[in-house]
Amino acid sequence: MDVIDVGGHRIAYRIAGQGPPLVLLHGWPIDSREFRRQLEGLSDHFTVVAWDAPGAGGSSDPPETFRLPDWADCAAAFIEALGFGSAHVGGLSWGGGLAIQLCDRHPKIVRSLILMSAYAGWAGSLPSDVVQDRLRSYLRNSELPTDQWVPATVDTFVTKRAAAEMIDELRTMVMEFHPAATKTAMRAFAAADLRGVLPRIDVPALLLVGEEDVRAGREVWQALHSGIRGSKLVVIPGVGHVIDVEAGDRVNEEIRTFLQPNG
Repeated sequence: MDVIDVGGHRIAYRIAGQGPPLVLLHGWPIDSREFRRQLEGLSDHFTVVAWDAPGAGGSSDPPETFRLPDWADCAAAFIEALGFGSAHVGGLSWGGGLAIQLCDRHPKIVRSLILMSAYAGWAGSLPSDVVQDRLRSYLRNSELPTDQWVPATVDTFVTKRAAAEMIDELRTMVMEFHPAATKTAMRAFAAADLRGVLPRIDVPALLLVGEEDVRAGREVWQALHSGIRGSKLVVIPGVGHVIDVEAGDRVNEEIRTFLQPNG
């Protein structure tokens, strides 16, 4: 991995290929390794960059006061530090909400949006009781041994048809999570309500969702699709939440088709 200092944060990232920059923002509590298939499959036409957000993977932890706008500002500074004037930006789940926040706070940096299994923040996409249940679960799990909760959590990321190696790959990532930073990230996402941002998005936007997603289901992605004017929606059958892993080839195909006309 490469490492760069961004505003005092140690940011680790993976980069492959040459061409228009495509910056990928991972879900939580996983990291840039989830985008292995995109780094391999799209690097023939794009400079594909997958970061470890502050508090994930090989990056340093943020302060407890960090909220989603702070991660967005850090992502903008990261893109600028790599020498990209602007970039196509994709994000999955938590990273999808971060991509929306980034687009709102730094619109000149975001050339287009690819939202995979995304939320408009938990507060902006889920009923308040579900938000509180999820937050309590993550805060509790952060205090427990990983073998007591990681397998059950990963089971909600993919369908029962997912290959064993995919499940092992995801479990490995989650087991290496940062406990303190995860509490900070989950509090930030539980508080985030980006519904008001959606009508202001004026770049091309692609929504990629799994038909069998049990975490960000139909009501979540329908609201995003309705809220982002002109967005393109692709529902991938037979897969769950972490579609970039479970349906990597299909995701790559959809991203390539979407981005090539947009430079």
